Amino acid sequence: MSELRRTPLYRVNWRPNLLLGGERELVLITALACGGLAIAGMNLVSAIAGGGVWLLCIGLFRLMAKADPHMSQIYLRQLAHQRFYPARSRPWRRD
Repeated sequence: MSELRRTPLYRVNWRPNLLLGGERELVLITALACGGLAIAGMNLVSAIAGGGVWLLCIGLFRLMAKADPHMSQIYLRQLAHQRFYPARSRPWRRD
């Protein structure tokens, strides 16, 4: 009998793409928005507000990623679904 071939499963292929513990896209978009707020205001108050909002969002994104690393993508996908699918529905019938 021949020996079975083993295929290695590398962690990089299935591990979620996180940055600072949160989803990468959300963290980068928030950093861009808060950085823009801090630069547009050009004073200490707007810089503190931008940094505070960013730190608050990073904490929220880390909690979200801990529950499900793909939570925002799942949420956006479920928005495409209808609230109610009637039984035996027909595509040509609109009640």
